[in-house]
This record gives sequence, structure tokens and C-alpha cells, in this order.
Amino acid sequence: MNEIPLSALFASLGVLLLLSGFFSGSETALMTLNRYRLSYQADQGVRGAILARRLLDRPDRLIGLILLGNNFVNILASSLATVIALRIGGEGAIAIAAGLLTLIILIFSEVTPKTLAALHPERLAYPAAFAYTPLLKVLQPIVVSVNVVTNGLLRLLGVRPQEGQDNALSREELRTVVNEAGAMIPERSRDMLIAILDLENATVEEIMIPRNEVEGIDLQDPPDELITSIRRANYTLLPLFDGNFDNVIGMIHSRTAMHALLEQGLGRGQIDKDYLRSIAREPYFVPEGTHLYQQLVNFQRVRQRVGLVVDEYGDFQGLITLADLLEEIVGEFTTDPADAYPDIHRAEDGSLLIDCTITIRELNRAMRWSLPTHGPKTLNGLIIDYLETIPEPGTSLKLEDHPLEIIQADDTAVKTVKYRAEPGRMLH
Repeated sequence: MNEIPLSALFASLGVLLLLSGFFSGSETALMTLNRYRLSYQADQGVRGAILARRLLDRPDRLIGLILLGNNFVNILASSLATVIALRIGGEGAIAIAAGLLTLIILIFSEVTPKTLAALHPERLAYPAAFAYTPLLKVLQPIVVSVNVVTNGLLRLLGVRPQEGQDNALSREELRTVVNEAGAMIPERSRDMLIAILDLENATVEEIMIPRNEVEGIDLQDPPDELITSIRRANYTLLPLFDGNFDNVIGMIHSRTAMHALLEQGLGRGQIDKDYLRSIAREPYFVPEGTHLYQQLVNFQRVRQRVGLVVDEYGDFQGLITLADLLEEIVGEFTTDPADAYPDIHRAEDGSLLIDCTITIRELNRAMRWSLPTHGPKTLNGLIIDYLETIPEPGTSLKLEDHPLEIIQADDTAVKTVKYRAEPGRMLH
């Protein structure tokens, strides 16, 4: 060693430090790669991504290879530094050399390359994959031997190396990914993706048309009222019932019903109710508590667009349509809630008058609020639950930092509230 020039020793030490930085940085780069972007690029045929994915399929072997190389060059660098210290200053310089080498390795072979790799993992990971792939084949016997020992130690600790490699995202993790996508996904598209994820958290009774608001045709009505109901129907498909909604006969198309009335004696004030029964479609019933995503699948499976929601006793609770479900995903095509929601009206002073029969879910969507949906389903129910009493008109309160004023109320329910945005806050 004394015959080797100091310049050669310093050059060798520099090469070892560079190799140490390569091992440290490439380890960080490979371990911080976005696995989903990596899979996409590998599927697109990017060679570096293909090799990196193969290496990461066995992370224990990859880490073993990297640490084997890193420790080897670090130990060799320490030995060279000791030799250089002895050549220059004798035994007294060994401690100084050790301190300087530690500082140099920390700065140039650890912190700097690892920081760079964390910021730009693909720039280092993909080229490193080209080097590690053949190196792993050459050193595989040593790496496998090391892995056998380390995996055995892990099993003694109750850890199986094969576990914990599931990269599937949970619903909440996927929501976070979508929210943090930023400009990569337009805001409207992000809202739609999150709405699809939310379908699994909501049930049909949260968005259904409640029983007291459902339009239908009652065969017990006098002919004139029955004709008026059909003429003024706001919906294409209407429930046909006999006496009350608990005795639903089927669903009838309003246009078909009008043609039937014209054919069966509308001009003579006569209606053949048996004929209306005969043209009614078989009703499609939906159990309450069905999640919206499952109901969307059910509508597609049974090829239906309208369902009658019933409780566990078979009593009619409301009506849900495919349009309601799709609206949960795509939202409204307007920025002013007073234009899109019939339960929200804009007053002359710019405030919003809200009908308290509106559901909390619909109100959240209209106003971009986040009122709790796990309790009462309507704004009236939420206000009463919050105040623990039915308030008098003129009462003011705040729900989740949203100021509301009771405008109309009776002995049984809150009818209307006013919402005015506080200074500095805009109405959505």
C-alpha cells in the first residue's frame, strides 16, 4: 500500500464516495417511486420502468443488493482513509480522517443524493435499474444467502416478508389522491370522481323523493281529478295506486295514460280503470338502506329507471330514479343554487330562503357545505336535533359555522330558514 501514490489513493476514495452516493440515492429513488405511475409506464413499454418494477417485485432482494454494495464501498472507503491518514500524519491523524470521512459521507454520499432522489425519483431509479438488474444476477447467491438469514430473523419476530406488499388504495386514500391531483384533473372531473366514491357511503332514502312529495295516479279519484293528475304530471313515469301508496299497482307512462284516456272515453267523462291497470308496468321495489352504488348497478341489471323505496315492513317510503343517481355524480349545470334547486330561492336582498324539507345531502351539494349526514336526513330534522326544540320564527343559529335565521315554523316543524353569507364569504 506504501508503494501506491497518494493521488491514486485519493482518486480511489473519491470513486468509492461516488458509488456510496449512487447506492444511497438509488435506494431512496426506487423506494419512493409512485407505484401506479411506475405500472403505467411499464405497461407503456418504458424499459427502465419495466426493470424497476421487476426489481421492486422482490424488495427484500433489492434492498439486500443495495446494502451489500453500499456497506462494501463505505468500509473500503474507511480503510483507504485510514491508510491515507497514516501516510500523511501518522497514527494521530486517524481520528481526524475518521471525522472528516464521516462528514463527507454524510453530506455528499447520503443527504445530497437522497434528497435529490426523493425530489426526482424517476431520474435516478430508472438508470439505476439498468445497473442493478445484471448486478443482481451476478451477486444473487450472496444476496439470497443474506435474505435467507434476514427473513428467518423476521419470522422469529412474527413478521412474514410476503405480507404488507398490497398496494391497493382504500376509498379514503383514493379520495386523497384525487383531491391532491391539482391541475392534472379538472375541478369538475375531481368532483365527479369523489361523488362516485361517495355513492358507497349514501343510501337511497337520502336522495329519494319522499312519500309526501311523490306524484301518482289514484284509481279512487273521481274521473276529473284523475285526468287532471295525468295532464299536470311533472314526470314521465307515475306510480298507479288504489287508495294509497301502500297499494301500488304498477308504474304507468303519463303519455300512454293520456292516449288510453282518449281512447277509452275522455270526451265522455268516462274512464276504464281496468284498462289503466292493464297498461301499467310491473313496479320495481327497492329496499331502504340500499347503497347508491349498488342501486346504480341494480338499475343497470334489471333495466329499470324508477324504483319504489320500501321499508322492512313493505311500506312505501319514496321514489328513486336513475336521474337522481346520475345527478349525484355529475351535479347541477349551474353555479347558483337558487337556479338549480327548487327548495332554495333567492330573496330580493340577495339572501337565500331554504325550504327545510330539503335533504342534508342535497343542501351540502347545492351550497358546498359539509353538514353531517349520519343523523337527521333533512334540514328541519338537523335544526330540531341541534336546538332540541322546535324554534320560534326569528331564532338565529349557526350550523357548522353557517348562520341561519328561522323564517317560518309551526308546532311540528321548521318550514323556512334564511341564509346570508357573512362579510367576506361568497354565496356559492
